[in-house]
Amino acid sequence: MPPAPPHSLSPQDSLIALMIAVSAADLELRTAELVAIQNLVNHLPVFGEYDADRIKMVAQTVFDLFEEEDGLDALFGLVRNSLPARLSETAYALACDIAAADGRLDQSELRLLEEIRHELQIDRLHAAAIERGARARHMKL
Repeated sequence: MPPAPPHSLSPQDSLIALMIAVSAADLELRTAELVAIQNLVNHLPVFGEYDADRIKMVAQTVFDLFEEEDGLDALFGLVRNSLPARLSETAYALACDIAAADGRLDQSELRLLEEIRHELQIDRLHAAAIERGARARHMKL
């Protein structure tokens, strides 16, 4: 089992950690995804009181965990401990938005979204609606 990260996560940190995890799932952090994360943090009410300087710390925590054998499980444990259940659908929606931000979804991102959906206990019908909304928001001409 990997050592516990030195930081505890706030609910907003957990939202950001999941977005970063989805962005890093394909082992390539794309600029479009990073810009999307920053835009969401700057504009969504859930991040209204959030210190955006924490994003680097959260990103480093995610990267450190991903280097560990059971890092994804540890990340989900941190998220479960800090994210209120009422924000589960918000977290999944944000993760879907980041996955869709660069206009392409690969298998690693799809698998991670499936795991996030399972970990957050998102109803399949609700998940389909969230996924459809993300796809619609990120369509290109």
